[in-house]
Amino acid sequence: MFKKTLFVLAIVSSVTLTVGGQDARSVVAAASKAMGADQLKTIQYSGPGTEYSFGQAYNPGSPWPAWKNKSYTRTIDFDARAMRIERVADAPEPGRKGGGLQPGAMQQLIVNANTPWAAQLPIWITPYGFLRQAAANTATMTSQTVGGKKYTIVTFIAPNKAKVNGYIGADNMVDKVETWMDTPMLGDTLYEAVYSNYKDFGGVKVPTRMVEQQGDYPTLELTVTDAKVNAPANIAAPQRGGAPAGGGAPAGPSSQKLADGVFLILPAYAALAVDMKDGIVVIEGPQSEARADAIIAEVKKDIPNKAIKYVVNTHGHFDHSSGLRTFVAEGATIITHQTNKGYYEKIFALPHTLNPDKLAQNKAKVKVETMGDKRVLTDGTHTVELYRTQGTNHNEGLLMAYLPKEKILVEADSFNPPAQADAPPAATPSPANVNLLDNISRLKLDVETIVPIHYPPDGRKVTIAELKRAVGTRSTN
Repeated sequence: MFKKTLFVLAIVSSVTLTVGGQDARSVVAAASKAMGADQLKTIQYSGPGTEYSFGQAYNPGSPWPAWKNKSYTRTIDFDARAMRIERVADAPEPGRKGGGLQPGAMQQLIVNANTPWAAQLPIWITPYGFLRQAAANTATMTSQTVGGKKYTIVTFIAPNKAKVNGYIGADNMVDKVETWMDTPMLGDTLYEAVYSNYKDFGGVKVPTRMVEQQGDYPTLELTVTDAKVNAPANIAAPQRGGAPAGGGAPAGPSSQKLADGVFLILPAYAALAVDMKDGIVVIEGPQSEARADAIIAEVKKDIPNKAIKYVVNTHGHFDHSSGLRTFVAEGATIITHQTNKGYYEKIFALPHTLNPDKLAQNKAKVKVETMGDKRVLTDGTHTVELYRTQGTNHNEGLLMAYLPKEKILVEADSFNPPAQADAPPAATPSPANVNLLDNISRLKLDVETIVPIHYPPDGRKVTIAELKRAVGTRSTN
């Protein structure tokens, strides 16, 4: 699946070459002139398009799930190193499968000296941004034929030590820009943008078809119907100060004892630790190595002198699984749904050279155990029942964990409580909330406390009553 990611960074020679009597600097200059990029300060292009939620596939064999936009406008100010995206979203397709939040109506990126390179890429992976960066850095070049078309490939080394390759055709148009960035699950991840069907807008050649991809699947497909060049961008810097909406981390300690040997690790993304006789069971390894490290450190404080035996993975979406590699490096075995085993074993073997994590450094063996619809972990004192959530469109292998003695249910993405407990319920109940309550009823689970992985920012105890209130008149009886 990730053949392009494994298409290692050796595509371009590391020494400066000449092609047809040109060097990299002259190739870049010729392309900039032909495309009208020399005097380009700002550009705005718009049209209908589709965005895709990276890392939120319904199952390992599915592409990233789509969000369609009636219109999509991207404005870039190259001198200010700033970008704004404005969208008019279409209604989600009925039966859409997979995760990810619908993109907001507006998104801004302001680049400064402290902005990570990966965050800047939407600006520099454009044809004009690439040409600017290639001119500002020591570029090399070679030639290659792709799909029967001959390209001059201009390369420079980005601040993250990855190569950035621009494919320039005989017409001096930039047809593709590619580079690699670190992502926690996929490691050195190919990020590419393909440009075609160039047209002239105000003396600047603009591709009217743009496709961006990560992990072999599209993240953006855009048909450009209009473009404006060197118009005032008016991209305001983000406002500083003030607390973020919904509050920050919950007050108090970062863990709570819910019962003997059962600990809630906060803030969101939350995790639950259960003290078993033969080792600790942690439910969820989310977000990143940093978050996983914080969870592991808190678990060791709560349950000292005992190893973590299992980390239960609720599902394969990257925000809920990007800490798994850290638990594997710690010696834990992953428990996940059977759809994920081969996928995890494959992607965990991918190179992590741009930002080597603990697993890349200690090369611990990846141990994955699977389940179907149900699995029970018990030591005679504590019992953790794992169930696949049936009937959900969120993820094929979505798991929830139930502790029958404590009457605690751990779930991810089926019920994300509002920031305030007394917030009025939605006029139409969320299908995910209804589905969770139906599954609780189907399994006859006696739930009192719910531990949502997306824990509310006030750190309150979430009860089954909150879920029932969100769903409305339905009940588990």
